[in-house]
Amino acid sequence: MPFSSLGLIAPLAQAVAERNYLAPTPVQAAVIPAVLRGEDVWASAQTGSGKTAAFALPMLQRLASVPRERGTVAALVLVPTRELAAQITASFKAYGAHMPAPALKVVTVFGGVSLNPQMMALRGGADVVVATPGRLLDLLKRNALTLAAVSTLVLDEADRLLDLGFSDELGRILGQLPAQRQSLLFSATFPPEVRELAEKILHTPFRFEGATTETTAQPATIVQRAIEVDPPRRTQLLRHLIETNGWTRVLVFVATKYATEHIAEKLRKAGFDAWAFHGELSQGGRTAALARFKEAKVGILVVTDLASRGIDIVRLPVVVNFDLPRSATDYTHRIGRTGRAGESGIAVSFISASTHEHFRLIEKRHGLTIPREQIPGFEPVETEVPAAPVSPAGGGVKGKRKSKKDKLREAAAFAAARAATSAARPDRPLRRHRAW
Repeated sequence: MPFSSLGLIAPLAQAVAERNYLAPTPVQAAVIPAVLRGEDVWASAQTGSGKTAAFALPMLQRLASVPRERGTVAALVLVPTRELAAQITASFKAYGAHMPAPALKVVTVFGGVSLNPQMMALRGGADVVVATPGRLLDLLKRNALTLAAVSTLVLDEADRLLDLGFSDELGRILGQLPAQRQSLLFSATFPPEVRELAEKILHTPFRFEGATTETTAQPATIVQRAIEVDPPRRTQLLRHLIETNGWTRVLVFVATKYATEHIAEKLRKAGFDAWAFHGELSQGGRTAALARFKEAKVGILVVTDLASRGIDIVRLPVVVNFDLPRSATDYTHRIGRTGRAGESGIAVSFISASTHEHFRLIEKRHGLTIPREQIPGFEPVETEVPAAPVSPAGGGVKGKRKSKKDKLREAAAFAAARAATSAARPDRPLRRHRAW
């Protein structure tokens, strides 16, 4: 099916042709006509499947046909991260490059930078606002914009929005939107909380259910490898693999922001051009690191899961799971940064004695069987340890480390026990527990 069959106007068809989009992806072929008809949409599809074009192209066409009243916002796109917000804004501007004057106004708002430039940009309203929830609420409090005239709402990466704790913020934003609007919800996975949100905001939606990360492994364009190595030797092994394979760009996933800085520093001392990327960097630092990596000016980017969703890095050859993702679902999001748009890619996971069972869980949940490898000179000496219990709710285990929720539950239970004991024996003070 060619793009010309989808009913896009000439300026959008020209932009699509310039980007070498030969034919729509399944989600684009299904969703673009539905959005043009004005229907609500509930869509699930794998990362890298072309979801941004699926909503941006028809939204631009509909917005161009209806003049916007000055001072209002016509469309709102909510996303979980700053990088995804910037990327979607760039896509809107690229797709709309040939639209007739006056050009549609697209404004990006997210935290980590000054409010004032964003407030200035919103003067007179906007055709499209692409926002993270927290910063959008800050601007609403300051009356920098109103959502009363929004005709189209998009929730992109809805599962990630809820994972990051934006449920309350979403509720407050939805309360300021008009009841009569078009709503489009995109998510790679649909856990119960996302389904509840979809049922709340969508009205008889058009549904598209593509291959999702819950049911399907990554495409054959990605070669997946699992290499056994003891944890203290992972950095040395990483260096060895980069040198012997001639990898020019590598995205390395680790578990914590501290690990990004620590490993990047060790690689720099060994003569590699490596940068760290995590949520506590300034927005300028995050933007610079990602831009330099995309432009191949930096060879190694060491990141947290902040970079596992929505970020499109053209022709990225290699992804390395230095630490395995805590959630089995996030494995596919991570390795999906490579092997995009038909390109080939390599995804390497380091497996230690304490993480063997967790990797088996990842394989089981994604229908994978990945042979274990050992690299000469880096053979592990540690023996496999018994696994911790597996969460039935779709999460994962990593050694015996407790999750944040588990720690909060334990703290709440201990506080309740203290209160109950105090009430029963008010004449005797409690001894301080070691955990406190």
